[in-house]
Amino acid sequence: MYNTSNISVVILVKNAQETIFECLDALRTFNEIILLDNLSSDETLQIAKQFDNVKIFQSDFIGFGALKNLAISYAQNDWILNIDSDEILEEEAIKQINTLKLDTHCIYALSRKNYYDGEWIKACGWYPDFVNRLFNKTHTHFNNKEVHESLIISNHTKIIHLQASLKHYTTKQISQMLDKMNSYTSLDAQEHSAKKEGGGGGSMPMAILRFFWVFFKDYFLRSGWRYGYKGFIIAWINANGSFFKYAKKYEKQKKAQCDEN
Repeated sequence: MYNTSNISVVILVKNAQETIFECLDALRTFNEIILLDNLSSDETLQIAKQFDNVKIFQSDFIGFGALKNLAISYAQNDWILNIDSDEILEEEAIKQINTLKLDTHCIYALSRKNYYDGEWIKACGWYPDFVNRLFNKTHTHFNNKEVHESLIISNHTKIIHLQASLKHYTTKQISQMLDKMNSYTSLDAQEHSAKKEGGGGGSMPMAILRFFWVFFKDYFLRSGWRYGYKGFIIAWINANGSFFKYAKKYEKQKKAQCDEN
């Protein structure tokens, strides 16, 4: 029996009509796909219903970590493969997964190929990019972070890096990158504010320092310059993401201080 018969794929989705068919088509050999929809308003669900192995559920946005754990709870299998709706599992990856002797205490990481408008970018921190995606839900689950969620790693966990790859259609245009950057930095600041964390908050000097350091690192040290305007844009938006992460935290801190006074 192939491993794909005992693995449930979980996918969070919202308005992914451009990529969801290719994503699901690559997963036809898996018996169960849990698609947790965050109230899509495009043709995403109509496309997903074409696949017999897809089970569709819906939820309001409760944070990425909590949403992924909710999706996992619907899965019949203990083994979980987490895929994003803009990622394509390559055929060689399926072959390698089927040859694995799955160990409950192992988390299997896939190599992710990040694409900008059809071009694989091997710079700016986008490469190499290993992501922990195949795991047993009796051993681990996601933390409850609003954004940048991750699997919980215990002392008994072993990370196995596979040679297999995912294609990741990261972005097609600048506006998509800006929208994601703005959304993620706002969620991060909101989570920080809700937890009322003490140290590690935002400050404008730190925000400015992070902007210049991240741009220099991604464009020069991580070879963004090799990819022309695309490398420059990625480095610039990464730097802005770091800047606004700290600036938005600072803004919320100042507002909270004013409200207290």
